Amino acid sequence: MNIVIAPDSYKGSLSAKEVGLTIQEAFQMEAPEAKVWVVPMADGGEGTLETLLYSTNGTKVETTASGPLGHAITTGYGILGDGRTAVIEIAQIAGLTMVPDAERNPMQTTTYGVGELIKEALGKGIRNFIIGLGGSATNDGGLGMMQALGVVFQDEEGKPVQPIGASLSKIVSVDFAPLLPQMKECQFKIASDVKNPLCGSNGASFTYGSQKGASQEQVVLLDKGMRNFADLIEQALQQKLQQMPGAGAAGGLGFAFLALGATLEPGAQLIANAAGLDRYVQQADWVITGEGQSDYQTLYGKLPLHIAQVARSYGKPTILISGALGRGHEQLLPHFFSCHAITHAPVTLQEAMASSKENLYFCARNIARLISKKNH
Repeated sequence: MNIVIAPDSYKGSLSAKEVGLTIQEAFQMEAPEAKVWVVPMADGGEGTLETLLYSTNGTKVETTASGPLGHAITTGYGILGDGRTAVIEIAQIAGLTMVPDAERNPMQTTTYGVGELIKEALGKGIRNFIIGLGGSATNDGGLGMMQALGVVFQDEEGKPVQPIGASLSKIVSVDFAPLLPQMKECQFKIASDVKNPLCGSNGASFTYGSQKGASQEQVVLLDKGMRNFADLIEQALQQKLQQMPGAGAAGGLGFAFLALGATLEPGAQLIANAAGLDRYVQQADWVITGEGQSDYQTLYGKLPLHIAQVARSYGKPTILISGALGRGHEQLLPHFFSCHAITHAPVTLQEAMASSKENLYFCARNIARLISKKNH
């Protein structure tokens, strides 16, 4: 019996890798003869780096770069098992959780560190990049990242602007000539499920600015500045990019990557491809996936649905094991062989999260007993 375990994280309690290894342990207990592959998944947000390093037997490179507030921080990026592809998780270099609540202000945050990580990887000969865009603290349109990579943005006095959101409205000229020449040799794949354009009522500033600490007044200023910034870039490149789906992702970082020739892809699909999920699923008798809570929203492109679709394309059944099953979970049954919540008694959310590992292990043991008997 061959089992592929490809879960998302149970946010706030277990990483995707921890979920996968816990289910694997349960199967080894109840079906020791089974061959079990753990292929942890992510959708481009938190956990993307850990997931891809584990799945491809890659290595993490520890380094120092500018954090979201511009101070030097210890961070890192990954190099996949192929030795040719770097993975950068925005949540670990310009992430919202890295900024204390009292200091959250996207007028002052920067993506400069993202550019520094890319530059360092370029120096190691890397030319292929996977970028997970989720969880950013920024709304600078990728200004900081572009500056770190050599693009020059000047104000009306001819001085370079600061690499922060507040500078967007001060830019009067853009020069791409000093962009690092190695950038022309690069391929960037961006994991993002955000479809927002860059500006306007559905753009980066109006949709996500307040979550990052902006006041309503600042949201208006950021959107106005973003349009100025984008217009200048579009003129310089002779391209129209502002309205492209995903340009507004990660406070406009999606737009900056589009300007650098990147392709934006659905997060789950990109991560699954990079981890080689199809190769494992082809050999599977059963596929197991899960997430913190599954409900009707899972049907709107969430990771477990993508796993089930990959499995179905090879005629393999998928079992869903999630922390909880929420409203409309019965709508999931046409897509999964069976759906399970790991909690087995009335508890508070805090208690459920604290005991998620042991509950998951017990639930997975029961499922292992069932399907190992079915296979005999």
